[in-house]
Amino acid sequence: MSDYLQSKNPTVRQIEESLKLTRNLFISSLLYGEPHSGKRTLIRRIFPTLPIVDAREERELAQLLEREQELIVENFDAISSPETLPLEGKRIVAIADIDTVPERYDTLFAFLYRMPPLRERPEDLPAFQERFLEEARRTLQLAHTPEPGTVKPDLSGNFLSFRASIFREALLQDLGAEELERSLLHYFLETLEGNNAYRENLGLLERPLLQAGLRRFGSQLKLADVLGINRNTLRKKLHEYRID
Repeated sequence: MSDYLQSKNPTVRQIEESLKLTRNLFISSLLYGEPHSGKRTLIRRIFPTLPIVDAREERELAQLLEREQELIVENFDAISSPETLPLEGKRIVAIADIDTVPERYDTLFAFLYRMPPLRERPEDLPAFQERFLEEARRTLQLAHTPEPGTVKPDLSGNFLSFRASIFREALLQDLGAEELERSLLHYFLETLEGNNAYRENLGLLERPLLQAGLRRFGSQLKLADVLGINRNTLRKKLHEYRID
């Protein structure tokens, strides 16, 4: 994230305050947790001037450890023999994309912090959702975006999937008839086959139409009138698509 949003999660706030206290201490700390949970953003905010190295670049890591007393090491879990690294007397801030740490890490670091994933931080979601919606509006040049709180975010991949799900939903809700038709055209070009394709794909049009109608009008009688079909036909369709 280019701009930092202060977390409202007590665990994250405690981690941030604790790491700030180590800025003048030559000790090593490890921040670990699931990928894309905000670890790198937090570390770079607290230690903006420290050089950064990817642990997968073994030669560069070795060279920097020889000449630097302060260093951020990303992907620390990629190091096969971390106990051989000269960490003593240095300010090393390590980042690992793992949710549990090996026991050998206990002797390498003075402090170990676990960054909770987004699914454990519900208090942080509204602000980031609003941020991503505004980013989607500007980036995709959308006429409008969903209201914050109306989009169900995908938290399976933390910020990576969260942001992507917001962008997708914002784009979908901004599509007009022409864009929807082009999208369906592309889909059918890729998937159309078999000997019953018309019946199998009809639900792509009818199901969302019926769902939207019920949500908008709240009445089968009104929906049947709007669609220009009788109530029995509508009830059969709703039953066919298992729409309550």
